Amino acid sequence: MRKYFFFRSLPFCLATGLLFFSCDENNKFIIFSIEDDKQLGRQVSQEIENDPSFNILEENDYPFAYQYIEDMRDEILNSGNVTYRDEFVWQVKLIGDDNTLNAFATPGGYIYIYTGLIKFLDNADDLAGVLGHEIAHADLRHTSRNLQRSYTVSILLSVILGNDPSVLEEIAAQIAGSLGGLAFSREFETEADDESVAYLSNTIYACNGASFFFEKLLEEDRAGRQPEFLSTHPSPDNRVEDINAKATSLGCDTSLATNANYEQFQNSLP
Repeated sequence: MRKYFFFRSLPFCLATGLLFFSCDENNKFIIFSIEDDKQLGRQVSQEIENDPSFNILEENDYPFAYQYIEDMRDEILNSGNVTYRDEFVWQVKLIGDDNTLNAFATPGGYIYIYTGLIKFLDNADDLAGVLGHEIAHADLRHTSRNLQRSYTVSILLSVILGNDPSVLEEIAAQIAGSLGGLAFSREFETEADDESVAYLSNTIYACNGASFFFEKLLEEDRAGRQPEFLSTHPSPDNRVEDINAKATSLGCDTSLATNANYEQFQNSLP
């Protein structure tokens, strides 16, 4: 059975003792620094790499597939709209699981895409839309912003100050384990949808590429195969409308890019 998921004025400061925090480059107040994001991302990526249930495909075994997805990533990163383009690692890993339609991002720009999602989508533009959405979750630092809502300041400070390394390990394990830490609010999903359109507006891909994923999910639902995704995430109907409205407001190109090699990319996967 397939599993459906899916898939972030003037700054102010807060003083706590001798610590000073401010808004980040996206004008969002976040206790974690960029270095904290990168450290947490490394820890989560290690947890995932060490968990055989994720079935990470090795790049040496699938060179064409990795070259394809990395070229797509670079096209989006080079759009000029990714705030932390040069700070985060932006590492993409493929997970061999055809029964799961999912992609997710962790802090610091570590991105994971399931083969089930790649084979489910029809066009390169669809996948670029999803990839842009996941890049946005990392670039808008949604996981760090989630942590501020889920943990007390004292716990977060222990991570920042390095007073108790086990706390960082526990948080990383939670994120990597069930991916429960990666469930984002309607607000964050909307932010990521909007940023995906903005990113793709300066690429070879249709800027509303993410809308095609949701349209296909709706087709599945109408056929009586309601994905779990539909019961746990914002309505795809609204998201399709909102993504297309964002594309209209930006006046960006919504025509499909050439689909050369996308089928070859799909077929290169196990």
